[in-house]
Amino acid sequence: MELVEQLISNLGVQEEQAKGGAGLILKLAQDKLGGGEFAKVASVIPGLDTLLGAAPNEESGGGMMGALGGMAAGMMGGNQGAALGNLMSLAGGFSQLGMNGDMVTKFFPIILNFVQQKGGTEIAGILSKVLQ
Repeated sequence: MELVEQLISNLGVQEEQAKGGAGLILKLAQDKLGGGEFAKVASVIPGLDTLLGAAPNEESGGGMMGALGGMAAGMMGGNQGAALGNLMSLAGGFSQLGMNGDMVTKFFPIILNFVQQKGGTEIAGILSKVLQ
């Protein structure tokens, strides 16, 4: 998988961490985007089902960061609160994969760049809405 290889080589993470981290971000995209928009993003990511399957479930721990993310989104309101809530929720999943929460901010540009290379600026723009 080309995306996984890019994450491993650029970030020095293990294969399962690369798959799981990408899967978490793509699950968030799936949840936040409409079906048509997500389908466009999904069409340029080979092995999408494998990546989504590698993402840890929220029920398996790390729920505290997800809960904090929801609280931050509610307290701050608007796009800033939602973006912070999304980052905090992702950080909980990343910790389940044995990575620091700040790795989210390192994964996202690599995934966004990959999507732009494969699908162009329009599809990258759709994906970028996920963390706004």
